[in-house]
Amino acid sequence: MQVKKLLAAGTRRLLEAGIKEARLEAEVLLAHLTKRDRLFLYGAADLSVPFLTKLRFWELVGRRLAGEPLAYLIGKKEFWGLELEVTPAVLVPRPETELLVETGLEKVKGKGSPILVDVGTGSGAVAVSWAVSLPQARLLALDISPEALACAQRNARRHGVEERITFMAGDLLSPLKETPVAGKVDVVGANLPYIPRAFLPALSREVRREPRQALDGGTDGLAFYRRLVLQAKQVLRPGGYLLCEIAPWQRSGALELFDEDWDELEVKRDLAGRARLVLARLRSKRA
Repeated sequence: MQVKKLLAAGTRRLLEAGIKEARLEAEVLLAHLTKRDRLFLYGAADLSVPFLTKLRFWELVGRRLAGEPLAYLIGKKEFWGLELEVTPAVLVPRPETELLVETGLEKVKGKGSPILVDVGTGSGAVAVSWAVSLPQARLLALDISPEALACAQRNARRHGVEERITFMAGDLLSPLKETPVAGKVDVVGANLPYIPRAFLPALSREVRREPRQALDGGTDGLAFYRRLVLQAKQVLRPGGYLLCEIAPWQRSGALELFDEDWDELEVKRDLAGRARLVLARLRSKRA
């Protein structure tokens, strides 16, 4: 079978399953199997596909039809212009989280050696992006999952920043409480689980294949952030910032988590115009 015919057949199967970017996904799968980029496939449209490659292609298509995320099938995802390894142990990095990266960079602009913490690091997307963008910064990446931390470390190694990121296992910011950085951190960034538990069954099959512990945010979706806001007071320096990614409809509830110890409360919107990131500054002089 020719490349163009295999891609056409795969696209039809994916379209029939309601996958919107069917052609793109078919190309990504075949490019992954042939260890080539998608551009190569256009020039190779009339070439024959080896039998084994064709079998593996249909196997991946079948797994995609069963709801497995594309990023898990090919083992990678682009984020902040970086190719990151992705495994079923971590949440698939999403474009809207780049707002968290961008905002963190803005808040430490001009600082000599800032300290930034990525809590719930998962694949390490935020921590690695910060490290690549801030050669002078000190980074800490925290996660409760050893498998996630291992994935994050591999991504840091891939992009040459492993030596500048300290990886720590533990619950939220608890690993930092008795360390020298406590009270000195400039930015804490968090993309924690924020889906209310009752909403989980209604998520798409694809999203439900991602780690439940990376999705389940408790009764109202803010359980982790409720604890994080309290812990951040012990970790941030006075004037430091806490950045929390949320669902758009959680705006009001998330703002209510902050008391008089915080100021500069703001909700930033993503490229689609939806409330996406809550930021708050720890007051220099607490009440």
